[in-house]
Amino acid sequence: MNHAAAAQWDAARLDADKAHWQFTLGDSGRRDLLASVKKAHDPDKTLLDYQRDEFDLGAARSVVEAAFAEAKRGRGIALVRGLPRAELDAPEFELLTWAIGLQMGVARPQGKASHYVSAVRDAGTAYRTGTGRGYSSNSGLDFHTDSADLVMLSCFNKAVSGGMSMATSMPAAHARMQAEFPELHPWLLRPIHFSRQGEQAADEEASYPQPIFDTAEGRLFGKWNRNRVIAAQQLAGVPGIPAEHQLALDTFDALVPRADLAYRMWLAPGDLQIMNSHVTLHSRTEFVDHADPAHKRLLFRVWIAPPDSLRLPQSWQALFKSIQPGSVRGGLIGQNHDERCRAFERRQAQALGMRFDAG
Repeated sequence: MNHAAAAQWDAARLDADKAHWQFTLGDSGRRDLLASVKKAHDPDKTLLDYQRDEFDLGAARSVVEAAFAEAKRGRGIALVRGLPRAELDAPEFELLTWAIGLQMGVARPQGKASHYVSAVRDAGTAYRTGTGRGYSSNSGLDFHTDSADLVMLSCFNKAVSGGMSMATSMPAAHARMQAEFPELHPWLLRPIHFSRQGEQAADEEASYPQPIFDTAEGRLFGKWNRNRVIAAQQLAGVPGIPAEHQLALDTFDALVPRADLAYRMWLAPGDLQIMNSHVTLHSRTEFVDHADPAHKRLLFRVWIAPPDSLRLPQSWQALFKSIQPGSVRGGLIGQNHDERCRAFERRQAQALGMRFDAG
């Protein structure tokens, strides 16, 4: 099955194909990951101080690589179960997530602080604001794509209730729009503005234009984030959205959560979810958290630019900076992206044989 066909799934088909995109670490793989993290962990180091060759995935490598291959060239989503969660505290588990990312590509910054790992937990953020970010709230989220080629999400603690993970195939949603709303579908090929949520770098505008769908070298790419579109409309100088274009966006946004399209899953402690942002939308439901801080819902998110990435559409340039295959691209550069960040990215790119055009 080719990549385009594999990535165009509905909920029933993805459920039937679980053997192809869900992976489980064996005892030897868990032991190797645990030993590698325990050996390397140094509380005086920051994440950027760690070198790629300090970590050996051992028997876990083949499983992790298979999962990433499925996310990149298969269904656009993969799940690895069985990371050594019980034996690690939160900083060690964060390092484990980071160590896997170091093997798979170049991590990308994720916001104003130019941070490379986001702690996904309720920090009291208001989601529906011009600076709101969903990962730091307990809100149910819109279906959206992230600002990097790949998204890694590892689960350390789950909530008391809620927080269910959901995913929808962008190619399947595209096909459904064409079939059911042919008069609205062409609007999704026209650019609209997405807000940078006040996290733009000094050389970036507060918003950027991008269509929902575009193609490169015959492949379909998708991008969507309703919250950022709403926020962009409040910014000075951003063009308004014509009524029919808005109807197309509203129709698409109502289509992607449909029960027949959206696959729903629970992430358990020790799970690692990997998604391809170009072909997979994701979301989560609202959650109720634990009162004890030690048990509150906590996941770690890393954005990755892999060495074998595909060429992107020209319209992706404003966000990703580079559309070249195999390049260090994507992320939200933020306002603290300094020489230390660039040195880390340059070192990783060199180790992985990737294009690095910044700084």
